[in-house]
Order: sequence, then structure tokens, then C-alpha cells
Amino acid sequence: MHEHQRPPTFADLLRLRDARRERLLDRRAKHTELLQSASSPAPDRKGKGKGKASESSESIHQNGKHSASHLAYTSQGVDRTYMSIWEELQSSIARESSLRRALLGLDSTPESISKCDDEADDSLAFYASHPSLRPMPDILLRPDLEAYVRELESKRIQQVSSSGQKDSGKSRHTGSWLLSKCRQIIVAAAGVEAATDAAEALCTEVFKVLRCDRTDDDIQGQLLELVGFDNMEFLGQLVSQRANIVRGITDEADRARVAAAMRDRAIPGVQAIIRSEKDVAIEKEINKARRKAKGKGKQTEDGSLEDQEAARILGFGADLRRARERQLSQRPAEVLRPEAKGAERYPHIYTSTPAGNNGGALLSMFGSKYALPAGTVRNEFSDHEEITIPIAKAAVRRATEQPIAISDMDPLCQYTFRKYTSLNRIQSIIYPTAYKTNENILLSAPTGAGKTDVALLTILRTISQYCSPAPSELDWTDPSRKPEFTVAKSEFKIVYVAPMKALAAEVVEKYQSRLKWLGIQCRELTGDMQLTKAEVNATQIIVTTPEKWDVVTRKGSGDMELVDRVKLLIVDEIHLLNEDRGSVIETLIARTQRQVEARQTMIRLVGLSATLPNYVDVSGFLGVNPHKGLFYFDAGFRPVPLEQHFVGVHGKAGTQATTRLLNRVCYDRVSQLVAEGNQVMVFVHARKDTVNTAQALRELALADGMLDQFASPENTRQHAQLVARVGKSRNRELKDLFAQGFSIHHAGMLRSDRTLVEELFGKGLVRVLCCTSTLAWGVNLPAYAVVIKGTQVYNSQKGAFTDLSILDVLQIFGRAGRPQYETHGVGYILTTHDRLSHYVSAITMQHPIESRFASNLIDNLNAEISLGTVTNVEEGVAWLGYTYMYIRMQKNPSVYGLAADELADDPMLGQRRGEMIRNAARELSRLQMIVFDPVTGFMANKDLGRISSAYYLRHESVEAFNKAMRARMTEADAIAMLCVSKEFEQIRVRNTEEKELKQLLGSACCCDVKGGIDSTSGKTNVLLQANISRATLQDFALVSDSAYVAQNGSRIIRALFEIALSRNWGPAASVALSLSKSIEKQMWPFEHPLKQFPIPPGIMRHLDNGGNVLVDMERLYDMDSGELGALVRNQAFGSTLASYVSQLPRVEVSAEIAPITRGVLQVTMSVQAVFEWNDRMHGAAEAFWIWVEDADNTEIYHNENVLLRKRGYMEPKVSVFTIPVHEPLPTQIFIRAVSDRWIGAETVTAISFRHLMLPEHHETHTDLLDLQPLPVTALNDPCLEAICRQRFTHFNPVQTQIFHTLYRQPYNALVGAPTGSGKTIAAELAMWWAFREHPRKKVVYIAPLKALVKERVADWGERLTGPMGRTLVEMTGDVAPDPESIRQADIIITTPEKWDGVSRAWHAREYVQQVSLVIIDEIHLLGGDRGPILEVIVSRMNHIAAQTAQTVRVVGLSTALANARDLADWLGIAKVGLYNFRHSVRPVPLEIYIDGFPGRHYCPRMASMNRPAYRAIRMHSPQKPVIIFVSSRRQTRLTAQDLIAF
Repeated sequence: MHEHQRPPTFADLLRLRDARRERLLDRRAKHTELLQSASSPAPDRKGKGKGKASESSESIHQNGKHSASHLAYTSQGVDRTYMSIWEELQSSIARESSLRRALLGLDSTPESISKCDDEADDSLAFYASHPSLRPMPDILLRPDLEAYVRELESKRIQQVSSSGQKDSGKSRHTGSWLLSKCRQIIVAAAGVEAATDAAEALCTEVFKVLRCDRTDDDIQGQLLELVGFDNMEFLGQLVSQRANIVRGITDEADRARVAAAMRDRAIPGVQAIIRSEKDVAIEKEINKARRKAKGKGKQTEDGSLEDQEAARILGFGADLRRARERQLSQRPAEVLRPEAKGAERYPHIYTSTPAGNNGGALLSMFGSKYALPAGTVRNEFSDHEEITIPIAKAAVRRATEQPIAISDMDPLCQYTFRKYTSLNRIQSIIYPTAYKTNENILLSAPTGAGKTDVALLTILRTISQYCSPAPSELDWTDPSRKPEFTVAKSEFKIVYVAPMKALAAEVVEKYQSRLKWLGIQCRELTGDMQLTKAEVNATQIIVTTPEKWDVVTRKGSGDMELVDRVKLLIVDEIHLLNEDRGSVIETLIARTQRQVEARQTMIRLVGLSATLPNYVDVSGFLGVNPHKGLFYFDAGFRPVPLEQHFVGVHGKAGTQATTRLLNRVCYDRVSQLVAEGNQVMVFVHARKDTVNTAQALRELALADGMLDQFASPENTRQHAQLVARVGKSRNRELKDLFAQGFSIHHAGMLRSDRTLVEELFGKGLVRVLCCTSTLAWGVNLPAYAVVIKGTQVYNSQKGAFTDLSILDVLQIFGRAGRPQYETHGVGYILTTHDRLSHYVSAITMQHPIESRFASNLIDNLNAEISLGTVTNVEEGVAWLGYTYMYIRMQKNPSVYGLAADELADDPMLGQRRGEMIRNAARELSRLQMIVFDPVTGFMANKDLGRISSAYYLRHESVEAFNKAMRARMTEADAIAMLCVSKEFEQIRVRNTEEKELKQLLGSACCCDVKGGIDSTSGKTNVLLQANISRATLQDFALVSDSAYVAQNGSRIIRALFEIALSRNWGPAASVALSLSKSIEKQMWPFEHPLKQFPIPPGIMRHLDNGGNVLVDMERLYDMDSGELGALVRNQAFGSTLASYVSQLPRVEVSAEIAPITRGVLQVTMSVQAVFEWNDRMHGAAEAFWIWVEDADNTEIYHNENVLLRKRGYMEPKVSVFTIPVHEPLPTQIFIRAVSDRWIGAETVTAISFRHLMLPEHHETHTDLLDLQPLPVTALNDPCLEAICRQRFTHFNPVQTQIFHTLYRQPYNALVGAPTGSGKTIAAELAMWWAFREHPRKKVVYIAPLKALVKERVADWGERLTGPMGRTLVEMTGDVAPDPESIRQADIIITTPEKWDGVSRAWHAREYVQQVSLVIIDEIHLLGGDRGPILEVIVSRMNHIAAQTAQTVRVVGLSTALANARDLADWLGIAKVGLYNFRHSVRPVPLEIYIDGFPGRHYCPRMASMNRPAYRAIRMHSPQKPVIIFVSSRRQTRLTAQDLIAF
């Protein structure tokens, strides 16, 4: 082929066929002889089929008659028209012509092609009669034609490649490529056996979607449903390469068709095709479906023309989908959920599906999601669509199931469940594991199946382990009296994590009543219900929310004792892992799992759920043994079976048209149910919607003339009584609706009205009850049918309408069906059409639960670093290994951004986890929240990270605060900064609120609102100030937003206060604390402080007029009750007002300062309360913040929190601390005392520096000289040289420098040097001087500790006394030698207290007068508690020397000192004898690391140091011994236990 010649395309062949068609028609008479030869196969060729046509029972019999105008043709007894034969002949000739042209294009020159084009006849007969004109006779006559065609095709490809014509999209995107990709998806989802058929079906569906005429955006959703979320990369290829894929596959099919035409054609004539009866039947089905589709004007799902065409192009056959469905029905086990195929079978998986005990729903056709239950019906209407899921078939009882009677249980369970006769089916199955073992448990069961009682069984198991006697050993046979147990209540805690506050309250009420007989306390710990430390200690079962327990466990140092005593953690509704709050639950469980392993303690984990598709993954996350603790029960175990209806109306949510349509659809369902004699609950999502919906239903019933059906029966005496009670109600809507059989119920109604409505509905006098979800959570009031009207719920946390949570839907559906009256219940959910699939898939468990942990990874990592559980990248990687995200990353990598080959290369995902930790750590380090070393992977928290973790701040908020926070800010600045935090990003500005926000801006905002009200921060600002001003809001959404802003604003402003304190910014801290109290008290700082007391407004007007304080507190403090009564013009209220004035918390602060050095002052501060305590006003304690500010009120030198308790609150609180000072000295500093809770309770005390005298400036340190080390021979004493030579031959540099002074001169000396510098040798040098100069006198060595005395006695007694011929005596409180031993001794080793007592009677004790040298070790303790004793000793020895006219040399040994000159002056040291070396002067170099740890209490603060200490050991001395010093004996044990656990 020449370079300019391109190979013919299929389009070229089509054009050739059309061009030749006219000539064929003109010459049809000429070709009729070919028709006769076509009635039988060629002489030497067989017809296409299994054998010869004449030998087959299904052979085709052909009888034909032909003429120039008509030709009849019969095949298998069916008459054909002449046109049928002519069309077949024409097709055959056209196919031959096309093939010839294709072959000419492959192996012919342009000349030969043009020569053939000039021929007037294209028939084989023409070429047969003109051999010389045949261009390629060998091609037409070769028996191996197919092989030859492949040869030519290969040749053409090589030629195209060599000429540079490349099209990667066409060559790569072929049908085989698409089929292989689909096969991989099916294998991953359903196993190898299901791959062949399903892969072809999936391939056909994908190709059909790609060929359609819709846009790429339109087909993405359909493709996503086909291939699933696990194959996002493949989905991207399909969309981005759509045109290439379609073109490549189509071209491939065309080439295959050309080759097939050449291969299958009989020469000459029309080929006969052999078909079986089965083939004919399939063809009839196809034709029937095609006619049906054409008749309806649309294509049906099965047998559609697109399906057939796509399958034909791909070469998969005619009716692939129908065949696939037949295979699905015949092999259901091969398309189960992924774990069912080839996975282990777990013993406690109970389902009513044909999947066996691995249970769960079937996968959809292509394995991307779980299929709807069998029998599901979908109905299309003009304005809505309805999906009906039938009642689930009851699960078959297994032979191993045995009901558990209460009488068969031990006394502890019997008395707790005394109102029951037996456990239900699910409880009986799980009882042996829940109560007889400590196995972790995951229970997934329908709502109403008794999961709360299963949790109670695990609680009883924990209690039984702390019971005396053990429940199984107690002899209890009298059910009328309760068993007697002694429970060690202080030894354990049980935590029940409930998803909602309403559910938490319900659980508390149930468990408190059940366990009251044991004395077990169950309390709620949520954002609304706080517990004091005493209440926490007295509580055994804490019911909390995920967020609250996360906060508690984040503060590991403060609540360590509480967390350590937790023995059982129950997480209800664990399927919330899939929602936004899932990361919190994931964090809690991962933290608990790590605690179990680190501390080697037993914490049992129990997970409860109502819907859990991939329960095996969740069980692995909880550490559940799937063979023992995994229990799954499908809908077949629901106590009352539920028929579910999902209705999606067409329209946009929130519009009036959609609301009217929802009302109409709701009425249609409700009226049908009421007509059948049933009661219905209609659930809406706002209080006003209960009335609106009830009235709308009533109006529709009135319009349809069906209002009488809703009326309640009136022929009962109960009806008359209840009607009378309704008439007395003050709720107008309630009275108006009741007459027609409707009623309403919501939390805004009076308690009496709600109780009345519940009674009316319970007695059947109300047919339709419109209510909010409060009725589903708080009251057990079931009905035959429940209807959820609408699914848009306003979420104040997000500031927008969001989908009704699946948890609420399940709870509401749980109210459908009354066990005592009906055999089943009915549940309707009415939503917009766009959310229909969401609720269907969620309720029927169609999509697996995925992790949301990655979205909060940075904040969660910061919490773990602050807690001390993660200190480097390795520990961070290990921490991620405990998360649910890690489990799902291995199962479903593409959802979490992993490439397909990444999991194969790194099955444990260590590299990916390390990358995630490093990226998060870098971000935290950038925000100054942690210290991160990228080289070593080391991580440590900073104050900013600790505060953000403790106050639950998002890292995005910290970034905003870093940019906006300054040392000096006004209230307006602080509020504006607060409002830009990430926590408020969900607040939305709506047009309907603009008018009211403008009114609030003018009337309720005391500070400027930066940016106006059109932004999120502006709206938040207005709502926050309106809340402080106690403004009344009209719009319901604004009320919710305002509550959310106030709740979170209080927490965030507290965090800002602590951030300001940590940065030592006084003005910012003062403003933040003031705003924090304003938000909590809902009053501005400039308002009168007495507004915090319950004073009538009329009285307050005389003290404060609209924020203008008329009489300040200083004047009120000086008034008595009579004067106060006259001031407010109410003498009777004068005494009450006087008590309020005296109860306002305030303190008086006094301070004394003393300079330590010229740069450090010691402050002794005393805080004295000057108010009267009132338990109702002050509670258990009052806290005050104390901080010391500079003269400009800018920098904080010192801050602390002083806690005043009722007992002893009047006693002064004394605190001693040091602060830095700089020269020139300021005139004064300020001590500010501010109440933590009360506005206006603030005291400022000035401390003048006018008369402050700073120490004189002296050179503080002695430089170490570069001297030649002295050998021991410098002693000039063979005995002493021999003593020293046992350990060294030369003195070290410090000893060399002080040698001459101590050993040769008599001056007093002070040696300050680091530990390990050889100060003991210095003492020995001075002692040897004394024995040389005064051989008959004594040396006294004073050590501060008995342990040091004993050490010195043992050392010197072994090394010195023998060679020197001297005697030594120990004199301590433990050892009291006789006076004669003391008199005979040359060396006395004693403690300060003992020598003080001995030297007091120096007149009577001669040996005291004979002392020539006093060595005081650790003399720097002079500034401590023993300082006075040391001062007395030195003064007394100087006095003795003066009185006896003898010289007593004093040598002090110490570490390096800051004011060594002052100490030297006191010891009488002039120019010679003072050596104060730096800390760095050591024979062995020393690196010092100082870490500060926050915390007000000793034990938690010490506990927070343990992990950093362990980290320091790992970093600095992983192989060598380490000594850890702690401050108490008890702490040695606690620290050692933690280090062992780490």
C-alpha cells in the first residue's frame, strides 16, 4: 500500500454499497439465475450449522418460484415474498462487494482498485466468466479464507503503525477492554463464579449509557450507580474518554462484521442458517418486546432496542438481560453481599432472605449496591412516585433457639426483670454472650426489638463482677423480697453513649427505675445536664452524647480517674458512623481501644444499631469476635412487621406548590387508612406545621365530603368526659380540631394538653394526630400507621434545612404497629423525588457504611497529641490503625482516594497512614498548635493546641483567630473575631430574615457590626448581641440560629480568653472574660451588677436606667438597708437589697514584694473574700482569676485561678510566686482579681515600686580557667595521695581551680558548681586542711538529708578513716551516739536539725567548742523551709568562735547560684573563697530540656507528665539506664505503672 493510500473505513464501504445499489436494481433480471443456485449449498461447501442441511432435523426446506416480476420463497414452512428473496440477494451481493473492497484496500494497489471500479458487473458470475479481470482470484477460492483475512488485517496494522498513523483511544478502548473492566468490578463484588454473565450484562448497560445522546453531566449519575463508588477512577475514564470508547468499540464491531460476512458466506448464493426451537422462541420474545415498546412509544427496561443494539455491537447475543435475570433466579447465592461468597459463615447472623446465615440484602445486578427486598413495587403517577416494600417474612426459628425464662436466671437478673416472664427471641439468643461472658458485642436489630434490655444485660454483667456475694452463689428463693447484694459502687463506671439528648433522658429514666433497688445511680451528662465532681463520683451509669464524652476523654489529665474506672462502654445507634457525627464516635472507640491495650485494662465495648449493612466491618472496628459477639437480625425479627411506603413528589422542597402537593398526597394515604378503621400519626418537623397540616387535611376532607370518616365515636361515656376536658383547654387549635377527629402534639404545648392528647389518641377518640418527633422519642404511643410528611428539617448547627436523619425515621417507623391490636404496621415517608432514592437506600441498607473520620483528621490528631497518646508519626500511624476508616480503606480504597495498585503494594497502608499523619501534623505546626519535627517525626502540643482541643475548636477557627487576635481589642473587635470562626460557617442569610435583622441591628446591638448583616459573620454578630440584650425574636429559624450561636459563642469566647492568657495579653484577656460572662448572663458589662439577682424591674429602674448605671456598687457597699430602701423608694425591699449587695462576690488583694535578683521579684499575695456566702447564689464554689499586669496594663507577668469554697472561704488564700522586672523599674504594677462568673465583681490593686531596693549588681558566675589539671601529688602527703589514687590521678578542672583556696588557705569558702563536678572532693580538701592545721580539733559535715548522711558515712568510713587514722560518728534523729563517742570522734556527720539541737548547749559540750571546720552541703536550701536552721547554725558557730577566741572555718557547697555574692557576704567571704561556676561547667556535658505542663491539680498534672517522660526515655536513652525523680512516694508507683503500660 502506498503512503498516500489510507485504508478504507466502514463508512467508505457503506458509500460503495449505496453507489452500487442502483446498478444492481437495473440488472436484477440478469442475476435471477443466481437465485436458483442459492436454493442448495455449493457442491464442495457445507451450510452453516452443526452438520449438512440434508442431515439435520432442523434443516431449512426451500421451494422457490421466480420470474422477472415475482419470486416466492419458503423456509421452514413459512412463505416469503419476492421482495424478501430480493433483499436477501441484494444484501449478499452488497456484502460481497464490501468485503471485496475491504480486501482490495488491504492487499491491492490503487491501480488494481480503480481497475475493479471500472467493471460494470459486481457479481461473482461476472468475475467467474472473466478470469482475466479477477483482481484476487486466490482470495475468493482459498478454503482458509478466515486465516487469510486475519493475515491481511495484521499486515494493515503494521503498515499503519510504520506510517505514523496512531490512534491510542481506538486501539485501547475496545470491547474486550470494557468487558475486562466490568469483570473486575463483578469479581470484587460477587466472586469469580458470578463474573462471566454479570460482566457481560454490566458491559452492555455501560455501553448503552455511553452511546446515548445525553450530555456527560447527565450520564454520570447513571454510570455511578452501575459501577459503584468503589470504581471512581474507572468512572472518570468512562466520562472523559466517552467518544473514544464508543468510536473504538463501534469500529471494532464493524471490522468484525465484515470479517464475519466473508467467513460465513456460502459461495455462490444465499447462506441457509440453522436455528433451534429455543433460538426461535428467543427471537419471538425479542420481536414481541420490540412491538410492545413501539406500541407504547417508549422502550421498556427488558428487551429494549438500545439493549439489543448495544449487545449486538459488543457481540454478546440478543437478549442478554433476560438471560441474566433467569440466571439470577437460578443462582441467588452467587450474588450475595461480598462477604457471603467465599467468606466465613458466622453463627449469629439471622435473616429471612435466601442468603443463608450470612444474611443481608442481595447485591444489585452489578454488585455496586444492595438490591431492594423481594416483592418491592414501584408505581409511577403523574405528580409522584411510590415505592412499596412489603412486610418482611418472619425469620424461621432455628432448632438451637431456646427462650430464656426469667425464673431460670440468677437473682440479680430475676429481680431486675421481675416484670417480665421471659426474654424475647432476640434477647434469648444473645443472653449467653451478653450476661455470661465479657465478649465485645455488636448487635444490629430492628427498632423495637429490645436492644435497650440487651444493653441492660451487659450492665448487669458488669455489676455482677462487683457484687458480694456473687449472684450465682446467692441462695434466694423468695421472690417477694429483693436479694441482698453489696455492690462496690466506687470501683466501676458504665458509660452509655446515646445519639440524642432526648434518647439520653429516656435511657436514664428507664435504667434508674430498673436498678434503683441496687442503689445504682444513673445520671445524664450532656450539654444541658452538667454534673459536679461529687455527682460524677456518686454515679455508676453515665448516659451521655458522643460529643460530650469526647470532651471528657480529651481532658485526660483532668478526668483521668473517671476514664480509668470505665468498665463498659455502650454505643447506641452506631450506624451513625456514616453521618457527620460519625468521626466523633470513631474517635471515642479508637481512643478506648488504645486505652485498653496501653493500660492493660478491661473495657467492654457494646455497639447497638437498627440498620447496619456491612456489619462485619463494624464488628472488626469494635474488636468483636464475629464467631461470638456479632449478632445480626434483619427485618424478619421486628416485633410488629412493617409495610414501608416511600413516596417522592415532583417539585422543589420548601416551595408552596410542593407543600400543597405533599398535603394532597398525605391526605390520600391518610383518608384511605382512616376509611379502613385505622388511626394515623402524621409527623412533621416544626411546631406550627402540626396545626397547618391538621387544618390542611381537614380542609381536603371537607372538600371531598369525607369529613365524617374522621369524626370520633360519640356514643361512649368516656367521650363525653374527654370532650369536657378538651373544652377546658386554653389551646384554641386543639379544641377546634378535636371536633373533626384531628389533634396536634408538640413540645410547645402545656404538659396538661399533651397528656390529654395522648389519652385521647390512646382511647381511639382521635383518628389523625399531627405531631413532631418529640412524640416518637419521649412517649410510647404507637399507632397502626405513621406518616412522615416532608423530610426537610431546620438544623441550627448548620443554619440550613437538612434531611431528616435516618435515626429519626427509624424511631418514627418504630411507632407503627400496636402489638396488642394489629399483626403489622404501616409506615409512609413523603419526600421530594430527588431525595426518594436516598431514603430508600438508607432504610433498606442499600449502601455500606463508610467512615467520615478523614474530614476531621487534623482536629482529632490535635486532640490525641494534647492527650499525650500520640507523640510521633509512628504512634499516629498506629492510632489510625484503630479507626473504622482504616478498615474501610482496605475494603473500599477508591472512596478514600487510594489508587488500585496502592493497596496491592502496601496492604497494611502504612505509607498512606504515615502520609496522612504527616500532612495533618504539618498543618497543625503551621497554625502553631503543635511542635513537629519532620525529620524525626516528633510531635508535642503547645498551649494553642491544648486549648483548641479542650474547647473543641476547629483548626480553621484557630487560623482565623491567629490572623485577627491582638493584644488590645475592644468588645466589638472580639465579637467580630468570634463570629468568623469555622463553627458558624453553616449560618445562612435568608431574604425573609432581612427585615427583622435590621430591626435587631438598630435596637439590640451595642457594638458595631463589621461588614453588615448580609454575611454569615454579620448575621452571627447581630444574633449574638441580640441574645446578650435579651431581644425577642419572631422568626422560628432565627430563634434556632440564636440558640446555636449563644451556645457555641460561650464556648469559643472562653477559648479566646485562655488563648489571651497563654499569650500574656492582659487587655484581650479582660475583654474576652467579660464577654464570656455577658453571653452566659445575657447582660452587657456596663449594666448594673445587681441585675444578676432576682430584683424586680421596678426596683432596678432606680439603680440602672437602660444600661446607664445611676448608683455604682462602691456607693451601695457603704449604705445600710434603710438607705438602700430609701434609694429605691421601697423600704420593705431595703433589707433584701442589702443582702444582694453583700452577696456580690468580691475579694481584697494584698501583696508583698521582695527582690531576689535585679531581674526577679518574689511576690507574696493574699486574697481575702469580703462577701456573704449564699448557697443558692454561689453554689459549691466561686472562682476568681488573678493576674499581675505591667504598668501599661498590656503584659501579664503571672496568672492563676483561686477557688473559694464555702468551708473556709473567709480564710486568706496566700500564694507566693516570682515575676520578672526590667530596668528602669516601672512605678507600679497591678494585681487584677476578676470573678469567673459574676459581672462587675472585679478588684484592682496597685503595687508601688517607689521604695523597692534591688540588690547590687555583681558578677554572678566564676569563669572556669584553662588550667593544667593538678596531679594528686600536689597534696604533698603520701597517705592522702594513696587515698586519691584509688579513684583518679588528676583533679578535674573545677577541683584544680579551687584546690589552692581549700587546701592551702584558711578562708571561708563558697563553692557553687553543678552536680557531678566533684564537690565531695572539695569537702575532703577542706577537711584535710583542717586536720593538717588543727590536728586535735573536729570537723562537722552537715547534710540536709538523712540519706545523704548515711551515704557520706559509708563512703568516708571506708575510704578515709582507716588510712588517716581518724574516727567518724553519725549523728541524726535515727542514730544517737553516746557523748563519749562524740568526744572521741574526729569527724561528725549530722543533719541541720540535729546539730542545731546539739550546738545550743555549746557551753556544756566541749566538743562543740573544738570544731575547726563546718562543711554545709546543699547550702542553697537556705531559701527553703530549712533556711532558718542553717542561718542559726552559721551565726552560732561564728558566735562560738568569737567567744572562745578560736577560728571556725565555714565552707558551703551548693549548685550554681543567682545571688552568690549575697550569700558570700553573709558567710564572711571577701575577695577570696567565692567560686560560683555556671551550670554548663561539668566534667560530663549535660543537655537540659524543660517542659511545662498546665493543670491546677497535682495528681492530674503529674499523670500528664508520664507519657512525655516515656517519650523522652525513648528519644534520649533507649538503651541505657534512666532514673526518674518524682515528688512523692505514691507517685513513684503511679509513674512506674504508666511507664510499664506504655
